[in-house]
Amino acid sequence: MRARTRPSKRGPTKASPKRDVKASRSGPTKPSPTAKALPKSKPAKRRTTMNVRKPATQQATKPATQPAKRRTTTNVRKPATQQARKPTTKPTTKAAAKAGAAKTPSQLIDGRIAELADWRGELLGRLRALVKAADPEIVEEWKWRGVPVWSHDGIVCTGETYKAVVKMTFAHGAALPDPRRLFNSSLEGNTRRAIDFHEGGKVDAEALVALVRAAVAYNTAKG
Repeated sequence: MRARTRPSKRGPTKASPKRDVKASRSGPTKPSPTAKALPKSKPAKRRTTMNVRKPATQQATKPATQPAKRRTTTNVRKPATQQARKPTTKPTTKAAAKAGAAKTPSQLIDGRIAELADWRGELLGRLRALVKAADPEIVEEWKWRGVPVWSHDGIVCTGETYKAVVKMTFAHGAALPDPRRLFNSSLEGNTRRAIDFHEGGKVDAEALVALVRAAVAYNTAKG
């Protein structure tokens, strides 16, 4: 005999819903058309820069030093009363030399005696007169930019003026007789001799004339 199964007190069992085999095989379910699609955020593009080196001809060369700023000044014109008047002509050495060249040596010696205007000018004039008295044919010259010179077949003597001395230098004084011992300067040389005249000193006119004549004779004999 078959045993009878009693119904369970729990009640009838519910049937488990059947899975849609087709849906599971085809993949995930599509979203509903009514659902709003969210915008997709695009990834930020990375900006890449490339250092392109310009050729040497296109590269701008910077100056090594900055140019100095130009200083602007305003020219303020002074009134006519304050403006210094400039001389129209300026004396030049060339013009002075031309003016001096126009004068004779005797005139230049006259000018030297006049411009001294003290005992030196007076003494130089007296010595000049003694030299010309010793030899009337003596020639007056102006050498070395302002030195009176007396010559006869060569230089006889000079008449130099300094601050405290008037000097007569004989070109060949070492070869001349000097019994009165007039030579008191340039005694160490073998050729020249000189006489220094100081303020208030005496002039031995007779001995000086004889010395000038001896110098002229020496030049004439030498030829």
